[in-house]
Order: sequence, then C-alpha cells, then structure tokens
Amino acid sequence: MSREEFEDAVRDALDEIPEELAQQMDNVVVLVEDDPPPDDPELLGLYEGVPLTERGDFWATGALPDRITIFRLPTLALCESRDEVVEEVAVTVVHEIAHHFGIDDDRLHELGWA
Repeated sequence: MSREEFEDAVRDALDEIPEELAQQMDNVVVLVEDDPPPDDPELLGLYEGVPLTERGDFWATGALPDRITIFRLPTLALCESRDEVVEEVAVTVVHEIAHHFGIDDDRLHELGWA
C-alpha cells in the first residue's frame, strides 16, 4: 500500500469518528509517519500530549497541539491484505483518540480496543 493510500485509510478512519466526539477533540493533529521510534519498532500509533481529562483552566496558553501519529511500515508488516490494513488503521486511530480523551491502555483492553 502506497503512502497516499495509507493516508487515505487514516483519513477514512477519522471520518468514521462520531461527529459529537470529533467536535470535542481539542488542539490535536493526526500525522502519518513511516517508522515508529527506534525503541519500539512494532508500534502502530502514538499519542503525545495532554489528555483532555488532565487539562487545567490555563492549559491552552501557549500549548502546542497534541499529536497522534499513525505508523505506516509496522502496520503494513502486521497485515496481510489491504482490508486488514484498513481495519488495523481504524482500530489504531480509535485507540489513539481514546488516549486524547484520557482513556488508558487497561481500559481500552477491557473495551476490546487494545
């Protein structure tokens, strides 16, 4: 799958987020990169920022956007078909957005998203 097709899959996954949740996302950008950090080569996605549940009244003053990064190459390595890539991207996008809302990995596991 080309980078453009992968980015389209990420875009499609974002389009599937219910509007009421998407409207609550605040100061967050979603990016695609080929490679994850060297210390975690199998990582599919990463949320970097301050979850909405931890932001105080003065949080936004000078704050850079939170980042959700979806990693293309480990996702492609994990999946055997285009359909599997699309499904894995959707799960990864939901997983990382959940972190933006303050949901941790344990709870995501309980919900079937980890």
